[in-house]
Amino acid sequence: MGTQIQVQLLLARDWKAKPDSKFPVLYLLDGLRAGDEQSGWTKDAGAEGFYADKNITVVLPVGGAASFYSDWKQPDNGKTYKWETFLTRELPPLLDRDWRTTNVRGLTGLSMGGTAAMTLASRNPGFVRYAASFSGFLTLTSLGMPQAIAYAMRDAGGYNADAMYGPPTDAEWESHDPYALAEKLKGLSLYVSSGSGLAGIHDIPAGVPGVSTNWVGMALEVLSRFSSQQFVAKLDKLSIPVQVNYRPSGTHSWPYWDFEMRQSWPQAAAALGVEATKPDCAAAGAIQPVALAKSWLGDCLTAEYPVAGGAAQDFRGGRVVWSAATGAHPVGGMIGGAYAGAAGPAGALGFPTSDETPIPGGAQQAFQHGTIVFHDGRAEIHAS
Repeated sequence: MGTQIQVQLLLARDWKAKPDSKFPVLYLLDGLRAGDEQSGWTKDAGAEGFYADKNITVVLPVGGAASFYSDWKQPDNGKTYKWETFLTRELPPLLDRDWRTTNVRGLTGLSMGGTAAMTLASRNPGFVRYAASFSGFLTLTSLGMPQAIAYAMRDAGGYNADAMYGPPTDAEWESHDPYALAEKLKGLSLYVSSGSGLAGIHDIPAGVPGVSTNWVGMALEVLSRFSSQQFVAKLDKLSIPVQVNYRPSGTHSWPYWDFEMRQSWPQAAAALGVEATKPDCAAAGAIQPVALAKSWLGDCLTAEYPVAGGAAQDFRGGRVVWSAATGAHPVGGMIGGAYAGAAGPAGALGFPTSDETPIPGGAQQAFQHGTIVFHDGRAEIHAS
């Protein structure tokens, strides 16, 4: 795409505890207004905490507003979108090489991302075993849908749908339409959900029964429900099994997608071949007092395990690392992510020698051979 693409990773529960193991992958795809700084799944939903105890690596591409995660016919709005190529050809080898992933994959998306989950799964046979759409638009070529999508894309930042697939009569629309491609989804584990558009528990009522102040969210969810029903009817006609959840209320908004993320997990876990719940564990030894003192660490995810020259244990909010020379210290947040990316205690930084301490506009933490500084939304490593 002629530019650097940011990808967030939520590492599998046992990724640090079992350094010789590889793990399945779940892609989480964003919506039409995807931001360039952070995935909506971690910014507006609770993906980070929810997947902390799951033994899969979650991959969250950042950016791609109004892209439908497709390869576009031509550049537009300053972007050269080739998302299908990136997600299915360029990114997987890097994940396999550097982050110990396997070829057991799933795709989950909301709204635009739900459309893309089904489109990418059908256009790339064998790429995934599981595909889930939350409030997706799954009939791109039904009457009026190309025009509705074109309007939404313009509203989301001035994007031109003709640059994506051409005019509504162009064959590219059908070649990316989940409805038209439904037969190619045979053999996959499929999950489809949508609300009704009526105000639900997460909506602000407008004073009229069933009506929310989120007018756009109501309209989009009605459109999603209609297209999802058409798509599911096509799957039924083809005798392709699908788990369907049509909710009695709910608008096109994040609280409902966070709910579906949690509800769909047992099916995703089964499709990806991992257990749905974490094993029992408890903190002990030198790590226990740190775990008790730092409530932000939350519950343990693993038992204590050896690392080069010491021991460590993973918790929902971070990790406690111990050596005889440095004692036990917690590492979490963006600093913890940078530390994991630098190979943790086995890497150039060695063991932490202090807890995280605040600095103006951020925080820092000292290690045997350097410091990690978090500032302006980024964590930087300063080796000594």
